[in-house]
Amino acid sequence: MRIAATADLHFSPQSYAKLKDQFERVRDEADVLVLAGDLTNYGRPNEMEPLLNVLLRLRIPTIAVLGNHDYESSKEEVLCQMMVEAGIKVLDGTAYERDGIGFAGTKGFVGGFGREMLTGFGEREIKQFVQASIDEALKLERAMAQLRTSKRVVVLHYSPVVDTVEGEAREIYPFMGTSRLGEVVDRHGANLVVHGHAHHGKMDGRTPAGIAVHNVAISRLQAQEPSAVYRIFEM
Repeated sequence: MRIAATADLHFSPQSYAKLKDQFERVRDEADVLVLAGDLTNYGRPNEMEPLLNVLLRLRIPTIAVLGNHDYESSKEEVLCQMMVEAGIKVLDGTAYERDGIGFAGTKGFVGGFGREMLTGFGEREIKQFVQASIDEALKLERAMAQLRTSKRVVVLHYSPVVDTVEGEAREIYPFMGTSRLGEVVDRHGANLVVHGHAHHGKMDGRTPAGIAVHNVAISRLQAQEPSAVYRIFEM
């Protein structure tokens, strides 16, 4: 299976023509398209609608998770319903199997990495913040536990490792992802992890157990190749 993966489209009606032209070749280059969050700019249905017009014309199976921008207008449930009705498989603590490949995904959350990971100690507000991070890790755990395939792909928006965050300002590392997600991946095993959010991070990294993690934020891809709108992985 050839998987085309991208993230952080931040789609708006103004970007319609450009993305439409750049995505036209994906059906010839891949069997599945994966969208790792921040599909819209402000999480509005009027941004999702033209994006769906682009995606439907591609005629390629599409798998997606939401990102933080998709939550901005508190319309995330509407956006998910629009995508599901368009035939897109939306992962939110859920799994999907296709042609012997298992996909598990969730948005993920922030919290930091390794020894610098925030813990739930102190004020109630800190505990609530950390609990949100734990809840997303548990959703990924649930999704991965559902898979029965030997080959597995994990789809996230936030990074599960610090490797692919390097390049961002160090002060914002804790807001780019959390090791809690990487711990789940290592516990269950995977062949490939893709995420977005780190617009200026590195493209490639690994979990502590050595599982490949790839940052597919479109701005990061285009920093290396201006015409790139996705990256191809073979399983």
